[in-house]
Amino acid sequence: MMTELLEQAIAQLKNLPPSEQDAIATMILEEIDSDKSQDVLAKLAAEAMAEYHAS
Repeated sequence: MMTELLEQAIAQLKNLPPSEQDAIATMILEEIDSDKSQDVLAKLAAEAMAEYHAS
């Protein structure tokens, strides 16, 4: 089950071009694979959303 915030992020990511979707997905997967804290993942998601809103 996803949180509401993650569902919102995914919904907005679906509107990006495939190359941008892949770039963000790669960043997320790398963060998960590196066993960093949940705070880092939350920061990454916030940065991705900020970048999306800035474009």
